[in-house]
Amino acid sequence: MKKTRVTSTDKPVDSFETDLLVYLAAEVKDKMPQCDNAVMAQVKKSYALGDFKGKKGEKLFYYPQVPGKNKKPGARRIIVLGIGKTNPKKDVTETWDILREAGGHMAQTCEKTRAKDVIVCQPDFLMPDPEQVAETLLEGLLLGDYRFVKYKQISKKKTDYPGLAAIKFACSGDIKAVRRGVKKGKIAAQAACAARDMAHEPGNGWTSADFAGFAKTLANIHGLNYRCIEKKEMEKLGMGGILAVNQGSAIPPRMVILEYQPEKKTQTLLLVGKGVTFDSGGISLKPAAGMEDMKYDMCGGAAVLAAMQAVGEEKPNVGVVAIIPATDNMSGSGAVRPGDIIHHFNGVTSEIVNTDAEGRMILADALAYGIKTFKPDCVVDVATLTGAVIIGLGHHFTGLISNNDTLAQRLETAGKQAGEPLWRLPLNKNYKEQIESKVADIKNVGGKAGGTITAAAYLSNFVGKTPWAHMDIAGTAWDFTKKAYIPKGPSGTGVRTFLTLIRSWEKGKLK
Repeated sequence: MKKTRVTSTDKPVDSFETDLLVYLAAEVKDKMPQCDNAVMAQVKKSYALGDFKGKKGEKLFYYPQVPGKNKKPGARRIIVLGIGKTNPKKDVTETWDILREAGGHMAQTCEKTRAKDVIVCQPDFLMPDPEQVAETLLEGLLLGDYRFVKYKQISKKKTDYPGLAAIKFACSGDIKAVRRGVKKGKIAAQAACAARDMAHEPGNGWTSADFAGFAKTLANIHGLNYRCIEKKEMEKLGMGGILAVNQGSAIPPRMVILEYQPEKKTQTLLLVGKGVTFDSGGISLKPAAGMEDMKYDMCGGAAVLAAMQAVGEEKPNVGVVAIIPATDNMSGSGAVRPGDIIHHFNGVTSEIVNTDAEGRMILADALAYGIKTFKPDCVVDVATLTGAVIIGLGHHFTGLISNNDTLAQRLETAGKQAGEPLWRLPLNKNYKEQIESKVADIKNVGGKAGGTITAAAYLSNFVGKTPWAHMDIAGTAWDFTKKAYIPKGPSGTGVRTFLTLIRSWEKGKLK
């Protein structure tokens, strides 16, 4: 992953040389846009001519005069970037996402001008929290500057834009607050970009062994506890779900575990992420059209692992355990068949009706094992689980199902703050009845009706009374809502939601 140097300063911006200097301007109805005094004259002239109103994504370019023969200008280019209308008093989280989008527009401008470095002038007219402004602006800028070029060999040109090498935040106010925000924004954005990198890898470039290798590296760097359950141990433990999914594969399954437990621990959160590194559908084979996107079926595992990268850097007071059940789903000669019956880790038997409903099978073992082993205060699983969630919510909301109102509310709040909204769906006995089997305890599909919910109903058999939430990111892991800081392809969704949840975790029993 590309590393960008990020710094902060309270020195005058004209004392620095840069390719691009950026100011922000907010649209005001029937009035000149709000902006910093440094660019007021330019904005006033442009507004009077009707050329600039501060609308979202609108840009006012100008070039400072070179002062003297032997002196270099501070900035080669200056832009005033419009962010549209804001109303922090009405909904501050909406303003946060406006700022992320502004960061994304900055990244696009940097690519267009081929800027190697940029100075961002911290706006002091938006909201009273400079830390949050810096954090969200930098998140958007780094997320918008993302690119995946690992496999560009012959087609890669010297003229291709490599991205930003350096970003500097300049402020005239509370520099300590800005530096805190910059640090938090950088950690969050880099973690999300790490998840994007994992998702971009092809099925032959990211296997269960790569999940294990990445986790082991994180453990060594950040002092986390690492464990990997291999196939033989799975057989002894009776993890029939992940073993069944793996039967048709030439690559063995792995259950990757990372654990962070601070000395003064408040509570423990368990995060479980689906790690299907390629999903052919097994014997219930998927259509060929679009199957190349099934390398993204491990985005849940990537989100959980990337979140642990951020946890390792920030060292919160709450304990966090991550489990990634990892395998591909292939149709080899030993593949699980429709009609087969398996035994899960907790003894529940399942009739396999459709081998393409494999995600719930591997998550079931991970959830049951994780809860029994670590006894967490709550558990959240995240998975690209069902196409049904796309039918219901499109690509704009992650589906949320939970057995606990408090946990669901915390996740909804965290998702809104992170710009990754969730929409809660119901779960009751009627949906659970859809997955009742005549020959086993349950079956792995309950028909087309309510497919997202019946998938969660399957998982509910493996969490007991532990507060639990399920996030279906099939619609948001890629092709997410078009935003300036979200590129085409994998979005890294879930990472910043988890990090926001952990940062703001409230001690207390989940009722």
